[in-house]
Amino acid sequence: MSRYSQPDPELGHRLSRRGMLGVAAGATAAALLGAAAPANAAPATASTGTAAGAKGRGRPVLPPGRLGIQLYSLRDKVATLGFGPVFAELERYGYDEVEFAGYTQGSAGPITLAQLKRLARNHGLNPIGSHVGYYSDDPNAYTFAQNLTKVLDDAQALGLKHIGTAAGPFRYGSTIDAWKRAAEDFNTYGAAARARGMKFYQHNHSEEFSFATDNPKVRLYDVLLKETDPDLVHLEMDIYWAYVGQFRFSKRPDGTPAPFEPLNYVLRQPDRYPLFHVKDGESDPSNPYGYRMTDVGDGDIDYQRFISAVTRLRGHRLAHHWQAEHDNPAESFTFARRSSAHLHSLREKC
Repeated sequence: MSRYSQPDPELGHRLSRRGMLGVAAGATAAALLGAAAPANAAPATASTGTAAGAKGRGRPVLPPGRLGIQLYSLRDKVATLGFGPVFAELERYGYDEVEFAGYTQGSAGPITLAQLKRLARNHGLNPIGSHVGYYSDDPNAYTFAQNLTKVLDDAQALGLKHIGTAAGPFRYGSTIDAWKRAAEDFNTYGAAARARGMKFYQHNHSEEFSFATDNPKVRLYDVLLKETDPDLVHLEMDIYWAYVGQFRFSKRPDGTPAPFEPLNYVLRQPDRYPLFHVKDGESDPSNPYGYRMTDVGDGDIDYQRFISAVTRLRGHRLAHHWQAEHDNPAESFTFARRSSAHLHSLREKC
């Protein structure tokens, strides 16, 4: 049963992404490789919307080699064109990395993990992470709880340095003890990932910032941080959903103030946040979520401020990975191109 009293786009997003998780086996990717642009294709220029149109004279806010994209944003193009042409476009737009939401995504042709890894590398794209389901009632499901070894085997085959889930820690409920139990699960997955040279991570939506049902003074996200081992469990902050959480949960259920700033979570424990989702939204207080999702650069989230604050920390210029995302872009290639152009244009304030 839904935790919401009305249709919830956030829940719908999580469920639809979970439905895309899986791995294709066998068969060749020759058709995809043939359709892809050559690996030495010229970088995009200002006319195609990347760094050549940079604003200002300060140091680029975005660290070199750290711009990625969550491929969920391009699922329509993967389904119709295949991974090869999609990777070719991302190379043209100036992307450095990709994060998977499953390894098929309805691809236009079958592809093995080895072929997928090679295809990404051929286009200068580093596979940095992947989202996998947390748990399922199906014992054969491709989730951490049901098939941990298989999940890690596949991540290792792709050469991933991070493997995580976009599912919230609600498996056992919304009480403090329920989240302690989920934290134990995450610690287990984190230990198994670490033994393979990878980092396990959890990606938030806004509900993680709500309050425990048995103690409304306690924010559930704080329970997650406290009860997980920082050496084993990492976080991928979806910055948009964190600010939605700020809008929704800056007051406790009894109406008393409980303000928080998403950026401060990162600044207090920057080592726990190797990955970020860079997603934008236009402020809309009439919306129950406080924002309407937009292409990166069209909204009101101050990414010059946010990224600068993190990358200015000593030793953290290159310690994080910034993945552009839009859950339902009007035109996914346009979103990818414009988001890269905007992020490359940001400059430090002199």
